[in-house]
Amino acid sequence: MKRVAILASYNGSGFEALYNAAKKSELSIEIPLIISNNSSAKVIEKAKNYGIDSFIVNSKTADNPDEKIEELLKEYQCEYLFLSGYMKKVSVNIVKNFKVINSHPALLPNYGGEGMYGRFVHEAVIKSGEKISGVTVHEVNENYDDGKIILQKKLQLEENESVDSLETKIKNLEQITIVEAFKNI
Repeated sequence: MKRVAILASYNGSGFEALYNAAKKSELSIEIPLIISNNSSAKVIEKAKNYGIDSFIVNSKTADNPDEKIEELLKEYQCEYLFLSGYMKKVSVNIVKNFKVINSHPALLPNYGGEGMYGRFVHEAVIKSGEKISGVTVHEVNENYDDGKIILQKKLQLEENESVDSLETKIKNLEQITIVEAFKNI
């Protein structure tokens, strides 16, 4: 069974997709650890409700947050690290020592890179007049949204698509894509 740690800054909806798939035995994974850089992140409350150990790791709680994250990953014997809406760049050392996976709310390589997350991505997709968008689950390397693609799923944009409607569709598609990608890993 693979041990997967979660890094999340807010809600951690991707974490919930993995957690629920593991509970239903769709995935052979265990999630022993959740780390957030945000002390008011909802994912911390979810972790407590599910009985999963959680930690706040940021510049206020650790002299070197990246080192602390790496220590926790080793302590909890995690082979994988899933970024579920984590808003910080992961250190090169972590990328080299663990299999780091991210979900991006667009079809990479388009609409990726620094500053391209959440609503910013959907706004850019709509502004560009795209007819198709989707979700990309990829390996993480030292560059933003540049790692090897594991799985992409597409969806058609409606003629009158709004940022809100696209965001909802992408979040729903993301839940499915994340689980399917982990089945392929």
